[in-house]
Amino acid sequence: MNSIRNTVMVLLLLVNCCGPTQAQASHPLRLTLHDAIERGLQANLSVLVAETRVEETEGTRTRRLSAALLPRVRGQSYANVQSRNLRAFGISFPGVPEVVGPFSNFDFRVYADQNIVDLQSYRSLKASERALEAGKLDYQDARDLIIRSIAGLYLNSQSAAARVDAAQSRVNTSNILYKLAKDKHDAGTATGVDLLRAQVQLANDKQALLVAQNQYKQSLLALARNLGMRPSTPIELAEPLRYEPKAAPPLDTLLPAALQSRPDYQSLSAQREALLEQQGASRARYLPKLSVNGNYGALGRSIGSAQGLGLIQGQLDVTLFDRDRSGEAQELASRVKRIEEQIADLRLGIEQEIQEALLNLQSASEQVAVAKDGQDLAQRELELAQDRFQSGVTNNVEVSTAQDELARAQENYIVAVSGHVDAKFALARAAGNAEKNIGQYLGKP
Repeated sequence: MNSIRNTVMVLLLLVNCCGPTQAQASHPLRLTLHDAIERGLQANLSVLVAETRVEETEGTRTRRLSAALLPRVRGQSYANVQSRNLRAFGISFPGVPEVVGPFSNFDFRVYADQNIVDLQSYRSLKASERALEAGKLDYQDARDLIIRSIAGLYLNSQSAAARVDAAQSRVNTSNILYKLAKDKHDAGTATGVDLLRAQVQLANDKQALLVAQNQYKQSLLALARNLGMRPSTPIELAEPLRYEPKAAPPLDTLLPAALQSRPDYQSLSAQREALLEQQGASRARYLPKLSVNGNYGALGRSIGSAQGLGLIQGQLDVTLFDRDRSGEAQELASRVKRIEEQIADLRLGIEQEIQEALLNLQSASEQVAVAKDGQDLAQRELELAQDRFQSGVTNNVEVSTAQDELARAQENYIVAVSGHVDAKFALARAAGNAEKNIGQYLGKP
């Protein structure tokens, strides 16, 4: 009985351990494009690194605020026992010993400092705020780039899946045509060459199907890797490749909106503002600085005899000579010039990206229409060739040729639709706010 009971427990343990894995394998994760983008934004290294840089910039701003503009308060306490050599301090009187002590004292103080007027520190704080703004925009730009990348990987998997479907349909057709050739050969109305030709076509289509399936699996591996998922995670695309028309917006409205919403362009503008604030801080190095400081505490020979005392004073600091300022001013001027050139170049680049996306969108729409007509014609050609072969009017050379034409037409259609979807992705990125507007460019709510 014990051995039976142990065997049952082992079987139950195996079922509990293997059950979820089998269920997971039989139920792959269905991913929409939106799901893929969300997972990519949560797991992609570039986004995570950009987020830490924003946090670092926030810490820099807090340090500048606390170091220069907020009050600083500290406490200090000490007790000591000491002896003094009076002669060493120039004190020498008859009857007074050279060394006095030992004696002790206790001192408890609270010190406080506060800057009242410090334009240099204020400008430096403003520069750090602009740098923080630029860091947040860089973080958003990193998210937009990841959205573009994940969308491209998802599209690549969609295209690969469409090629698998097309290859499978060709295998099904070749199977039908092979059976037709075999039946005609058995009936004596077709030659052995016709049967062999049908077998070769079927073998070629099966090989093409295997290649397409392998490419599809590899595209899913790349997609899973960029989503922060284990490569062994089974994935199923919830959205097949399909053509959805999209009217191209006018360029004169896209460009101004893009300059206002592109985070990379706005980040350069914020960096320029930060440099201008740093220039202001550099010029303020010669301006007077006014501060207030003081302390309060107790001092005595013992804790019980300590008496309260304190100090408060205003302090005015003026820099009379600082050769370093001229070098700093030259550095900042060159940085401003460089970033202004980057802004001008990026503006031209954004305009180019928008125009290219619009051209590709229009061209891809026309290509889809032509490829769809070509696919329909190729399908009709195959049907006519099949009818002619079945009727004994001709051999199946026409059928094999029509099958090749159909395969080429299907590939042209997949390439055209993929190019159209990719053009919409590119337009969403070029126009800015890709995270918010990518659904709009894809024709989704």
